Amino acid sequence: MSSSLTPPIRPEYENRLEPFTELPVERVLPFGTRLWSQGWLRKGVILAVLAVLWELAARWQDNDLLLPTFIATARALVEGLASGELVEKVRISLAVLLQGYIAGVLLAFGLTTLAVSTQIGRDLLDTLTSMFNPLPAIALLPLALLWFGLGRGSLVFVLIHSVLWPLALNTYAGFQGVPETLRMAGRNYGLRGLRYVLQILVPAALPAILSGLKIGWAFAWRTLIAAELVFGASSGKGGLGWYIFQNRNELYTDRVFAGLALVVLIGLAVESFGFATLERLTVRKWGQQR
Repeated sequence: MSSSLTPPIRPEYENRLEPFTELPVERVLPFGTRLWSQGWLRKGVILAVLAVLWELAARWQDNDLLLPTFIATARALVEGLASGELVEKVRISLAVLLQGYIAGVLLAFGLTTLAVSTQIGRDLLDTLTSMFNPLPAIALLPLALLWFGLGRGSLVFVLIHSVLWPLALNTYAGFQGVPETLRMAGRNYGLRGLRYVLQILVPAALPAILSGLKIGWAFAWRTLIAAELVFGASSGKGGLGWYIFQNRNELYTDRVFAGLALVVLIGLAVESFGFATLERLTVRKWGQQR
């Protein structure tokens, strides 16, 4: 009776599997799908479609004074770059922009460092951002002219205003979102003051800081072009803004659109090659952003 209830014991065996590397690897996705997954290609297609729509709208309008064709604008852009005129205008604009942008970034970092360190710093940041963040930077241009005169100082002043407040708000919001466990770890290691901010808060809040840097760049770039229109009319010199203003007065609409197109292209280049590369090397590599 007991032997009939005992289950039979099956012999052990082992199946040897071929290494995966020796098997042929099949391509799951076709070439067209993999090619379309490239971001630069999709953006290029969007730009090409916009250029075609621009060309069709201009030909339907049939008035070069109001809307030049895309081909005429591209020709004016190439001629301006080949003659060196547009290159010099871009150099002037970017030189002023970098001064104001860097100064605004340094001031924003100092203000947020003070805000996360002391209560008076938090009150100061809240008060100043509530007062000055809603104020358009270009509205300060008349005051800048009185204080600094017709020169680079006035431009740098309005650029600092356009960069400082959005960057400070984003950075402070990023600092506030740092997990308490990281904060406690930093304090346990004896980090205080600037070392605590640089080694704990800045790496953890880097996605918000990069977002603030991009917003500050966009605000500064458009503020500079608008301010150069006024400075061009006042002092007879300037960068891309003055180039656009001067050609508008002379009714060279194709050159006006060429200047505007160059403003857009510079913005795309900074976003695609500057900030995108920085994000890829930092927050995406560290797994902080998708």
